[in-house]
Amino acid sequence: MDERVLDKLKILAESAKYDVSCASSGTSRSHKKGQIGSAEGWGICHSFAEDGRCISLLKIMLTNNCIYDCAYCINRRSNDLPRATFSVTELVNLTIEFYRRNYIEGLFLSSGVVRNPDYTMERLVKVVKDLRQVYRFNGYIHLKSIPGASQELVNEAGLYADRMSVNIEIPNEQSLQLLAPEKDFQSVFTPMRYIQQGMLQSAEERKKYRHAPHFVPAGQSTQMIVGATSDSDKDILHLTSALYKRPSMKRVYYSGFVPVNGYDNRLPALKQPPLVRENRLYQADWLLRFYNFKVDEIVDDSYPDLDLEIDPKLAWALRHPEAFPVDINRADYEMLLRVPGLGVKSAKMILTARRYSRLGTSHLKQIGVVLKKAQYFITCNELPTRTVNEIKPENVRRILTQRRATRVDDGQLIIPFVY
Repeated sequence: MDERVLDKLKILAESAKYDVSCASSGTSRSHKKGQIGSAEGWGICHSFAEDGRCISLLKIMLTNNCIYDCAYCINRRSNDLPRATFSVTELVNLTIEFYRRNYIEGLFLSSGVVRNPDYTMERLVKVVKDLRQVYRFNGYIHLKSIPGASQELVNEAGLYADRMSVNIEIPNEQSLQLLAPEKDFQSVFTPMRYIQQGMLQSAEERKKYRHAPHFVPAGQSTQMIVGATSDSDKDILHLTSALYKRPSMKRVYYSGFVPVNGYDNRLPALKQPPLVRENRLYQADWLLRFYNFKVDEIVDDSYPDLDLEIDPKLAWALRHPEAFPVDINRADYEMLLRVPGLGVKSAKMILTARRYSRLGTSHLKQIGVVLKKAQYFITCNELPTRTVNEIKPENVRRILTQRRATRVDDGQLIIPFVY
């Protein structure tokens, strides 16, 4: 491989590492005769397939040159750092060569903005178009849409990309104006709307014509930076909830603010990214998407920020002891989802299993219920009645947080998911 291209690769792969808005593909396009690659059952960004395989993709920028001077961005124009730009041909050849060597299964492509949004977007579209039409590449492609790009270019990109994303970055427009005065919410939400319109139109066309082309079949995603501004978790989650009401929005990603530009006085002086807060936001996001929670149940004016010691579902349960204990053998699905220690899968299994017999602790263990947490919030055949109401919420919290602290001291892994 050309040494000059390798030098560009090192620079542009490093510049792309702060964008986290990528995950499993969300599409199932299988291998086709005469084409190379497949997106069937695959994830990206070192995610895992159903059979346990770790899947990788080339996460790269077309260029790290940028006309904007955003305070939080490592690639801002005022930073003195190595700059590089791939030509369309170089990036296409690099992707195909890496795929043929079995280094990658897909591409995540973003870019700094050079000249103007349309010029940059046109080059990005040319990359994915050449991969699809010239090289018949059938693997997964996630393409970042450039804020401010024209509808024509966004529509063309959607014909070749599996997923597209437009990063909001800062969840409050006033804060965005402070840290990135050359940007505004309109430039972000307009291409989001273009993508949504394209997806809805494509769905209607496919109802009439079976072979009508897909448009962004894996939907769109976005990313918000956490900790760069004073926005509360309540502000962030209300914006997240509004985004999920759009039929095209599949994922909202949260990125703990990394102080890469410590010299800028507009930014907070953090020693390390707020990773625990980032993790709690992902857990709250999970509650919104799969557990039928509303934002105001997770955070409100009294609790505008998520509890960093305990997960948001446990925090809600401790604030509402009157809702417990839940009878495992009688409660409906929605209430089972509210029980700490029960996940979506275990709640569905409980509904199925109790058709045949009354459930006890042995059954719940087999189903996979985390009884160390759930025991304070449920009743069943063999379970004693010392629930959250008898022990008191503050004591349950102390018991569970002490147990967690012990596990940390023992060096054991704590799974960062909500159950």
